[in-house]
Amino acid sequence: MNDARIFVEHTLSEEELLQLVDEDERRTALSFGSARRRREFMMWRHIVRRELGRDTLIAYSETGAPFLPGRAEHIGVSHSADMVAVIISERHCAIDIEDIGRDFSRAASRFMTPDECALGSDPRLQAAVWCAKETLYKYSGKKGLSLTEDITVTGVDFDNSTISGRIEGSRPIELRMRLLENNLIVYIG
Repeated sequence: MNDARIFVEHTLSEEELLQLVDEDERRTALSFGSARRRREFMMWRHIVRRELGRDTLIAYSETGAPFLPGRAEHIGVSHSADMVAVIISERHCAIDIEDIGRDFSRAASRFMTPDECALGSDPRLQAAVWCAKETLYKYSGKKGLSLTEDITVTGVDFDNSTISGRIEGSRPIELRMRLLENNLIVYIG
């Protein structure tokens, strides 16, 4: 596998998913109070195992990020209202998905700096910055980073489907983006 593989799929019904996961995952999923959370959990695990094999082990890091012990591949997962996004890569990776129609304006001051607000006038800018920051946060592997001080977006190019950003002033990191059925997907991998 030379390139990251991205899977963005509609979440199946709970009944369908219960047939596609193993007993431990069924038990874990059924312990969640939210039907949506149960479906998201089962869906992304189904995608990973469908692509990498039913016997693929999935564990969680100290920060709660899923990983594949004993395998060369790295994974990242995210979900929106009715879709799940999974990235599988030979390199460290991360992904985020959001409904482009979500109203980010009320929260923008908590995640966008004045410099980021000045990156353009495209109505998708706030969604792109949010997704990029979520992706960079996951990619960092750290907890407690500030979305306005530690994670910065330095450029958004909708024409070329790229975003540039930094984590704690690090070297620039290039993120890719794509739009699918009113969902913006941003990823590193």
